[in-house]
Amino acid sequence: MKKIIILLLLALTLSACGRKPPAPLGADTPADNVPDIIGEYALNAKDATGEQYGGSLFVTAGSQSNEYNLQWLVSGDIQEGVGTLEGNQLTFTWKSVEGTDQYLTGHGVYTVTVNGELYGERFVDGVDEPGTESAYPNPK
Repeated sequence: MKKIIILLLLALTLSACGRKPPAPLGADTPADNVPDIIGEYALNAKDATGEQYGGSLFVTAGSQSNEYNLQWLVSGDIQEGVGTLEGNQLTFTWKSVEGTDQYLTGHGVYTVTVNGELYGERFVDGVDEPGTESAYPNPK
C-alpha cells in the first residue's frame, strides 16, 4: 500500500510539472546579430483549433549557408522540415514522416529571440488558421 501511495504522489508531481506555463520569451533578436539556433528545444504550442500540445524540436545545419534541418517529435508523430534563416526569421516547410499516425504537410515561420528561442506560426496544408509554437532551447 505504501508503494502505491508513493507512486501515485510521484505521478501527480510529474504531471503537475508538465502543466507549468511556459517562460516568457525574450525580445526579438536584431536581424544582424542572430544567435546560433542549432540545438534541441522544448516545444509549447497550440494547434489551429486551440488544442495545446508539447514536444521536442531538433535543429541541425543544412547543406547550404543559412539552411537548417528541423525535426519535431509531437504526440508520437515525427515531422521533418527544411528552413532558411534570413535575418531573424526562419521560414520553413515540413511534412510528417511516413508511417506516423497522420501524413501532413505545411509551412511556417519562426522569429528568433535574443535568448535563442523560436516562436511563430505553423500551418497545416488545407487548414486556414495557423497553430502557434514557442520553442525553448534545452541547456547544453
